Amino acid sequence: MDALFLARIQFAFTVGFHFLFPAMTLGTALAILISETAYLVKKDEVYKKITDFLARLLGLIFVAGTATGLTMEFSFGMNWAGYSRAVGDIFGPLLAVEGVTAFFLEAVFIGVLIFARNKVSPKVYWLSALLVFIGGHLSAFWILAANSWMQTPAGYYINGAGKIILSSFSQAVFNPSTMIRFFHAVMASWMTCAIMIAGIAGYYVRKGLHGQTARTMLKIGIILFALTPLLQLSSGHIHAIQVIDTQPEKAAALEGLFETTRGAPLYIAGFVDEQNEKTEGIYLPKLLSYLYNFDWNSEIKGLKEFPKENWPPVNFVFQAYHIMVGIGMLAIALGLLGALLLVTKKLYEAKVYLFLLPFLIPLPHIAHETGWIAAEVGRQPWIIYKLMKTSDAVSVVVSANHIFFSLIAFSLIYLLLFVMFIFLFLKIVKKGPAA
Repeated sequence: MDALFLARIQFAFTVGFHFLFPAMTLGTALAILISETAYLVKKDEVYKKITDFLARLLGLIFVAGTATGLTMEFSFGMNWAGYSRAVGDIFGPLLAVEGVTAFFLEAVFIGVLIFARNKVSPKVYWLSALLVFIGGHLSAFWILAANSWMQTPAGYYINGAGKIILSSFSQAVFNPSTMIRFFHAVMASWMTCAIMIAGIAGYYVRKGLHGQTARTMLKIGIILFALTPLLQLSSGHIHAIQVIDTQPEKAAALEGLFETTRGAPLYIAGFVDEQNEKTEGIYLPKLLSYLYNFDWNSEIKGLKEFPKENWPPVNFVFQAYHIMVGIGMLAIALGLLGALLLVTKKLYEAKVYLFLLPFLIPLPHIAHETGWIAAEVGRQPWIIYKLMKTSDAVSVVVSANHIFFSLIAFSLIYLLLFVMFIFLFLKIVKKGPAA
């Protein structure tokens, strides 16, 4: 195994593991803001207990996310020196703004939520919940703006030494894919936490634990569970249109489309035979073209329009994308079922549904990971779309052996972190909102 392959594996592993925690942060902050607003308005202690419980979970999630996120910053300089030299003028300002305006805002006021419930007024505590919510979403915005710039670069020029120079901060930040990718990622996090809260509360209700507090928390979780997958479906549709317009070879790989086609089919599931350049599976005729611009015969470009050396690993991207979509559709169905049970006042006695809810908690994380795999691997061989290939971005002085041993070290450390996180997470859940 060469250094490039190992550097890719190491970065994919560290980023993929880290992303488990930010995916839980934004939606948990939303639920805290909802419950604390209800407490401020109604003065009902039930909502206070829900806020305090979720704040303890958020503190644990935030610490784990911070610890695992630091390694990525070092990876840019160590394993991806070619990339860092080329785009330091772009990435430096974006990540600096994220740290100064967002990360520290979130970190400070999470401390207030966890440690200062009885030391500040209810209005100040509510303001802290709002600032944690804003800080987390601002942090996500700047990170996604930087990542989106790699997908659809804008606001730059290349100097004589081949360095990419920032020419317009606003164009770089609000590049063609930033806003829709930000909204798509936020909805994914909200959905992840809706299912997490519904799963925990569903367990409590089924076991008869924590009384009205558990029922109210379940109600909040189910309402979010019903709404967020639908919002995610809308954002995913708009994002797919953006990918077709700005990264057509990635769009073709996501759909397993080799030939440029009018009336392109939409595959529900299947397998891509890359050697023979064909896709077999279950599909709906012409639906991809219709979803693109509401024309059953609109043209969608196929992979053969582009040099084969610029194709991503098509079947891998296709499968990752369809796993994400499949989980999203399942979430819509189960979320709407939960809403129906809530409206008909059958939710708290629906033993099968309540039993199922905790087992749904890992599913949005799988959707998150496969969605990012589809987005990032689908861009290959480019690390910066149309500007720099991944093979040109790797550090030339870091050997394969060094990367291999650091990958083993990261794996062991992250395994320990994961075990500790699960242990502490379950400990908080076991104590419950009344603790």
